[in-house]
Amino acid sequence: MKNHNFIELGKAVLRTEAESVHDLIERLDRPFHHACELMLACEGRIVVIGMGKSGHIGGKIAATLASTGSPAFFVHPGEASHGDMGMITGKDVVLALSNSGKTAEILTILPLIKRLAVPLIGITGDPLSELARSAEVNLDVSVKSEACPLNLAPTSSTTATLAMGDALAIALLDARGFTAEDFALSHPGGALGRRLLLHVEQIMHTGDAVPCVKENETLGIALLEITRKSLGMTAIVDDRKKIIGIFTDGDLRRTLDQGIDIRRTPIKDVMTSRCKVASSGMLAAEALQLMDRYKINALLVEDEEHILVGALNMHDLLRAGVV
Repeated sequence: MKNHNFIELGKAVLRTEAESVHDLIERLDRPFHHACELMLACEGRIVVIGMGKSGHIGGKIAATLASTGSPAFFVHPGEASHGDMGMITGKDVVLALSNSGKTAEILTILPLIKRLAVPLIGITGDPLSELARSAEVNLDVSVKSEACPLNLAPTSSTTATLAMGDALAIALLDARGFTAEDFALSHPGGALGRRLLLHVEQIMHTGDAVPCVKENETLGIALLEITRKSLGMTAIVDDRKKIIGIFTDGDLRRTLDQGIDIRRTPIKDVMTSRCKVASSGMLAAEALQLMDRYKINALLVEDEEHILVGALNMHDLLRAGVV
């Protein structure tokens, strides 16, 4: 077998594709702005079409648009000629991908797109092609060469097209004022959705599961409560259940070092006052940030009147998939 320097070949591919994407920067001018305006004004959906490798890229672009606040879907141009043109309405915008700008299946349905009077945006590698000339606006994604040694396999061209699609999607995201919470609503099943949508009240311990002792109880009683509730801490409250402090496993180790009598010492004498607390409406991700910032493993949860309503620790966040 011929010896190959796979690492150098891989680096050469990445360099070629990186250069192709970098070259796009100078081409982002008025046509790109116009394309964004058309897509932003769209009252229907952005319909992405493309054949072959451009079709695969088109599917990804449509998915990125949809998940960042610009409703979109992919239509196979071959299927469009056999009924799927019915998926395109007069309120839509069509985004057509073709490196050559001469893809037969796309050119076949151009008259139908024109008949619907919907805006047509082309993304092509040939600004003089029929698709480019037929489009209301064309985005030039031409490349100097493919990364393939034969200059045949779609590599640099598909990467450039994908990058242009990302540029459109993110420009629209910013224009729409799309937020992280909006993004999470499109991804409720993923880790991001859990981090951005889950609230403390959904994972905190409540009722009898919350470790809690009165301020005049002894340290010994507090230790029994910590053991029973297994959260590594207990809240210290007044008669109204208002939080006045916390006592944790760490506090216990520091207290034992001082030789304190656990049967006689009031818990209020050794508790940590002014402890960090969470609210039930706080995002679980915010609670995690609070723990990280102050190097703590548990939080008490209070309501608007500082009354104890719950508790959670790092294990609860782990189980919920927030960490």
